[in-house]
Amino acid sequence: MSFIPAYLNLSDKELKNRARQAREILASCTLCPWECQVNRLEGETGHCRAPAEAVISSYNAHFGEEPELVGFYGSGTIFFTHCNLDCIFCQNWEISQEGSGRPVNVDQLARVMLSLQANNCHNINLVTPTPHIAAILEALTLAVDGGLALPLVYNCGGYESIETLKLLEGIIDIYMPDFKYWDPEAAQKHSGPPDYPEKARAALKEMQNQVGDLDTDHNGIAKSGVIVRHLVLPDNLAGSDQVVDFLTREISPRCAVNIMRQYFPAYKAREYPPLDRPLKSVEYFVARKKAADAGLRILK
Repeated sequence: MSFIPAYLNLSDKELKNRARQAREILASCTLCPWECQVNRLEGETGHCRAPAEAVISSYNAHFGEEPELVGFYGSGTIFFTHCNLDCIFCQNWEISQEGSGRPVNVDQLARVMLSLQANNCHNINLVTPTPHIAAILEALTLAVDGGLALPLVYNCGGYESIETLKLLEGIIDIYMPDFKYWDPEAAQKHSGPPDYPEKARAALKEMQNQVGDLDTDHNGIAKSGVIVRHLVLPDNLAGSDQVVDFLTREISPRCAVNIMRQYFPAYKAREYPPLDRPLKSVEYFVARKKAADAGLRILK
């Protein structure tokens, strides 16, 4: 039996209703836990600095993602501009912090989705989608009318609102959040929100409740479920041990996780020791061994 994306199980009326609800939230924006309550429909911007309409920096068949997303023909990745986090080590800071990109209307965004499908991509990978949920849902309704039938990947930083995630229930097939920090002080100092660990834990539980463990087809290509990304930081600043323990105990003992080793001092990181140095190999392997010993499903 062929895979059917979650959103195709919703009626056209329900999908449009979700898009309408997301658009209404922009009048006093609470899409993410910052709850800035600015009127983005009138040109006001909040913490993420994003306008009401979508802004993208690029889109392509991406081969640098997890193998379960890349498959044979690549992950259909749309890189959205702006972010609700202020990571001082962001490797894409021109996009996330400085707003490099171009605005697109919902018709154009729908055509981008369909073009990625026409290019044989295995999924539509929405990178940093949180500020742009309204435009994404509006574009999705148009793309469905145009024949879109790929899994949707919600590729986010982990700082998510439960209310917004519930709005996405039955639409998103694959959630791929970061889990950046365990310690609130580290989160506030290096990415902005002191409540990041609390909100990320709650968001992960909601995501797991919606889509469950990662499920792949006979070729090992992801169709649904949760994939957690955890970037190992120098001096265990991310709290990798505690993150692994949490995932094992409270998400799933078979949670799919990518323990990432690619940290280097980008953007403003050199001003914030110990982030002013590259990751040591031993630091990465200790974190990876912890996840392996816990029995988690390690990707890559």
